[in-house]
Amino acid sequence: MKLAILSRAPQAYSTQRLRAAAQQRGHEVKVLDTLRFAIDLSGPEPDLQYRGRRLSDYDAVLPRIGNSVTYFGTAVVRQFEQMDVYTPNTANGITNSRDKLRANQILSRHNIGMPATAFVRNRADVRPAIERVGGAPVVIKLLEGTQGIGVILAPEVKVAEAIIETLHSTKQNVLIQRFIKESRGRDIRALVVGDRVVAAMRRSASGDEFRSNVHRGGTVEAVELTPEYEQAAVRSAQIMGLRVAGVDMLEGDDGPLVMEVNSSPGLEGIETATKLDVAGAIIDHIANQVAFPEIDVRQRLTVSTGYGVAELMVHGGADLVGTTLGESGLWERDITVLTLHRGTTVIPNPRKGVVLEGEDRLLCFGKLEEMRSMIPERRRRRSKVRKLPKQPIPEE
Repeated sequence: MKLAILSRAPQAYSTQRLRAAAQQRGHEVKVLDTLRFAIDLSGPEPDLQYRGRRLSDYDAVLPRIGNSVTYFGTAVVRQFEQMDVYTPNTANGITNSRDKLRANQILSRHNIGMPATAFVRNRADVRPAIERVGGAPVVIKLLEGTQGIGVILAPEVKVAEAIIETLHSTKQNVLIQRFIKESRGRDIRALVVGDRVVAAMRRSASGDEFRSNVHRGGTVEAVELTPEYEQAAVRSAQIMGLRVAGVDMLEGDDGPLVMEVNSSPGLEGIETATKLDVAGAIIDHIANQVAFPEIDVRQRLTVSTGYGVAELMVHGGADLVGTTLGESGLWERDITVLTLHRGTTVIPNPRKGVVLEGEDRLLCFGKLEEMRSMIPERRRRRSKVRKLPKQPIPEE
C-alpha cells in the first residue's frame, strides 16, 4: 500500500507513530504538507498538484487536518475522494466534527446521549436558554475551540450572561451546555477505528480545573469500556462519517453523554496510558479498506435525471405498518431500500421479508416523483413555473 499522511507537523508524536507503524508493516508512506497542494480542475479528470508537480498515485490518504486549515484541508481531502483514493475520514466527516453545533445537531438526530445544549444569538434569549439546559452552573463553549481552549464554566446565571455577551460582542458563536456534576472533572476518550473501539482511557482534571484535557494538566489511565459506552462511541463516529476518531464522553447518571467527536485524535496520551499500538491498528484498518474507497452516495446516485436518494418515514398509523418490504410495493415503484433505521438499530440491505414497524425510517434510492408521492400532503405533480407578475415588487 502506498499511503499519504496529510500533516503540517511531521515531527509530532502522532505523525511519527503513524509513519513508523506503516513502515514496520512494509507499506510505502510519505508525510505531505497539507498546504502545499494545489487542486487541479483544468483537466478531464480530478487531479492534484504537490509542490508544483503532478501528484503520484496513492492507494490511501490519512488526513491529520489542523483546526486552523480546516477549509483548505478538507478541500484537499475532498479532491482525493473525487480521485477514488481511500480515506478513513471523509471531508464531510471532518467538517461536521469540527463545528460543535453542527456535530450536536447531527448526533441528536440519531438518539445519541449528549449534555443538554442550547444555541442562541439574541441577548434576550440567553437566560431562557440557560434555564432550558438546567440552570447554573453552565458550560459555555466556543464552536471551534480545541484542547479545552474556549470552554468556560459559569457558576451563576449573571456571570454566564456577562461572558456570553462579551463573546458575542467579539463575533464569537458559543454553545450553552448543561454542567454534568456527576462526572466530577472526568471524561472518557474512546479511540474508534472502523467499527470497534481499539483503546480507551479516562482523563481526570487536575486540582480545581474542571476540564480534563491533557493539555490542561489532566491525568490519564486505561479503562475497560462497557458495551453501552463502546456502542455510543462507535455509533457517534460512524454517524459523523469518520472511521478513525476520538470520541469524548462524560459518565452521566443515565449512561454515556457524548461531548465531542475528534477527527484527528492525538495518539501520545492514549498509547502511553494503554500501552497499545493504536497507530498500528489505524494502519491495518486502512490497508484492509484501500479497495473500497468511501464515496459520496448522494453524488453518485443522483447523476440520472429523476432519480435520487431520500428517506421515507413509516408513520405509526400508516398502511405499511405490519406489512413486509416485499408487500410494500416499493420495488414495483422502482424504489430500492438501502437501509432500514429502527430506533438505534440500522439494518443494511433489508430483505423483502422484513416486517415494517411504526417510526421505521427507510433510506431509499429511486424515482424522486414516486418517493414524493408516498409522503402525505405533498403535491404529486410538478408545479408549473408561473409568469412573472406585472408588478414583481408591490408598492407599499
